[in-house]
Amino acid sequence: MTTQQNNPLHGITLETMLTELVERYGWESLGAVININCFNNEPSMKSSLKFLRRTPWAREEVEALYLRGKR
Repeated sequence: MTTQQNNPLHGITLETMLTELVERYGWESLGAVININCFNNEPSMKSSLKFLRRTPWAREEVEALYLRGKR
């Protein structure tokens, strides 16, 4: 098995990232920081994860925000 020493997101699932971001910011603030409809209109973990898994640019935004919060 290869380790990814230079990848700060290695081993962290999208669900874990989103859960921590929602706990930290709440859906309303998260939607203000990253303007995505699934965060602003009737947000849910399930619909947000589905959207983020299919939309690379949105996932990159979430990953970047998560990493900024970890520094």
